[in-house]
Amino acid sequence: METNAVSNPQSAVSTSVGNQRLAESFDTFLVLLTTQMKNQDPLSPMDSGDFTQQIVQMTGVEQQLLTNDLLKQLVGSAGDGVADAVSLIGKQVRAATEEAALTDKSADWIFRLDREAQSVKVEVLDDKGSIVHVEALENVEGGEHDFRWDGKNVLGVQQPDGGTYTLRITATDSAGATVPHNTFIQGLVRAVEQVDGQTYVTIGGSRALWQTISSIGLPPTTTTTTGGAPAPSNTSGDETPALAA
Repeated sequence: METNAVSNPQSAVSTSVGNQRLAESFDTFLVLLTTQMKNQDPLSPMDSGDFTQQIVQMTGVEQQLLTNDLLKQLVGSAGDGVADAVSLIGKQVRAATEEAALTDKSADWIFRLDREAQSVKVEVLDDKGSIVHVEALENVEGGEHDFRWDGKNVLGVQQPDGGTYTLRITATDSAGATVPHNTFIQGLVRAVEQVDGQTYVTIGGSRALWQTISSIGLPPTTTTTTGGAPAPSNTSGDETPALAA
């Protein structure tokens, strides 16, 4: 997916020059204020109101410097994918990731096998790397397959919603050779956030780096039958028509 980051060198130079001038003015102001206090007439000291006003002016300059720095960070974040990621909100996307959140007592993945596998071991791991669920599948055709975990661990205990879990696939063919695979999550983008300089999108209840998104499509639509009741939408694992990849 291409990132249409727009840079403006002239704006960046203007901001830098403005910051430099404000910083110089700020330093000059401090020197003048200190000199004025040292050389004031002991019999006619500086009026407290004038002193307070000058302090307020000094604070205003400092706040302007901080504001300019914040604006630079916001402009820079647009180049980190925030602007592009925000445009995905409300779209149906697929992200290449093995991590999914447990939401409404279930977690969903899609895995794609490059070819038929005689044996497929499916494991769900918690955030500590411990296996909480395992399944053994046989004679699995090549292509895409949906996998839903019901949130229960190996002892049958329901795990609380909100945790992040990893799907681990081990697939082999009849000769014992490894069958390559890919793992995805799919759903509507509900939010965008930045954490430690990285841009994440919330897909359903799960979170993924926006750079991992491999396809974008329109959200599922519902049609209305003659009686006025909405017909069920397409909730299968089939990918919606991709607008970009």
